[in-house]
Amino acid sequence: MKRIKIDRNKCVGCLTCTTACIVAHNSEDTRSRITIDSNGKYAPIFCRHCDRPECVYTCMTGAMSKDRETGKVMYDKNKCASCYMCVMACPYGVLKADSRTRKEIMKCDGCKEKGSPQCVAKCPMSAITLEEVK
Repeated sequence: MKRIKIDRNKCVGCLTCTTACIVAHNSEDTRSRITIDSNGKYAPIFCRHCDRPECVYTCMTGAMSKDRETGKVMYDKNKCASCYMCVMACPYGVLKADSRTRKEIMKCDGCKEKGSPQCVAKCPMSAITLEEVK
């Protein structure tokens, strides 16, 4: 399984990754699916697509699910009850409500429509990579 990783030593906090994310999702919500840690220096925090995802276990409708083939945690807005249990359960704080509707959850989907994560493709410092993990 591949996961997005960041080398914080290479990251300069330019936030190009967040712009790439917004553009990739053609979102009317001007917020990125990437969470920014501003504790000292701006740096992205990505969905870790956990092996045992708390967001999936707390989702009562099945809107959050783990794809066994790809290892990604996926979100189905059509099943979502907007209870925000997944947001509260995520230990990394990377899930958030869509600011337009307040009914959908915004989370990394690996830019499935584009074929590969655009934050990785557009990072000018090559600080963000897609790496195989065991």
